[in-house]
Amino acid sequence: MTDTILSSATKEVVIGFGRPFVMIGERINPTGRKLLAAEMKEGNFSRVESDALAQVVAGAHMLDVNAGIPLADEPALLAKAIQLVQSITDVPLSIDSSIIAALEAGLAVYKGKALVNSVTGEEANLERVLPLVAKYGAAVVAISNDETGISMDPDERFAVAKKIVNHAADYGIPACDVVVDPLVMPIGAMGDAGRTAFKIIRRLREELKVNTTCGASNVSFGIPSRNNITGTFLAMAIGAGMTSAIMNPMHPEVKTLVMAADVLVGNDENCSAWIRANRDPNEVNADRAARNSRGRRKTE
Repeated sequence: MTDTILSSATKEVVIGFGRPFVMIGERINPTGRKLLAAEMKEGNFSRVESDALAQVVAGAHMLDVNAGIPLADEPALLAKAIQLVQSITDVPLSIDSSIIAALEAGLAVYKGKALVNSVTGEEANLERVLPLVAKYGAAVVAISNDETGISMDPDERFAVAKKIVNHAADYGIPACDVVVDPLVMPIGAMGDAGRTAFKIIRRLREELKVNTTCGASNVSFGIPSRNNITGTFLAMAIGAGMTSAIMNPMHPEVKTLVMAADVLVGNDENCSAWIRANRDPNEVNADRAARNSRGRRKTE
């Protein structure tokens, strides 16, 4: 069994085989969100705060935090966002940046064991990111592309992932602390994107024995009824062995399909999470009233 253990100051989350799927909230990201980007650049983090709280209420087990805004001081913004989110929630965070200075600024203020998002198979990137991950005792998302770009061949993407896992070991980072992103492509542009992802996910689980994640919404980009496609993809990916995803937990149809997949692959012991989320509230209230009534009769 491979467990990737992540933590905040007070809470631990484990990504692992046979464990409930870990939903990593994607909303704290100014990319494509002009209002959020403008507010963060001006030092207004009210939307970051509300997005963090809303995602946790919706069921996110972790939150991804990104502050990539053109012409802004990304290291300072990312550090401030991380401190704010950690002050109002107890879930572990994924620190998301392609800028080394920003990753280090975020890791320096982070309380707990973070997930660094991300490292690629490019030699220069490996040599810059992996020492930072090792220095702070973090885990890292490994993205399956390198200097040649994103290969359409699933075997090539697997080879890049294996290369990153091996390089991480050279820095003392165990395979359990490498969470591989096999790169899910838009199904509207590539008809075999789903089959390709499932093939890589199975190999990563069976051969490398590493946990996996992805940017879930990528698969449905550009097509209608996106949430149904995204949710169905995640359910099938869980069946193939995927253990986490960066996603929006506030889309109920996506979350429902994820939870159903957890039930069907045996990750939700006794269906307890599913029952808690879906039990008829009238039935719950009736059971509670019956218990209270029995308790009163015993004391009379």
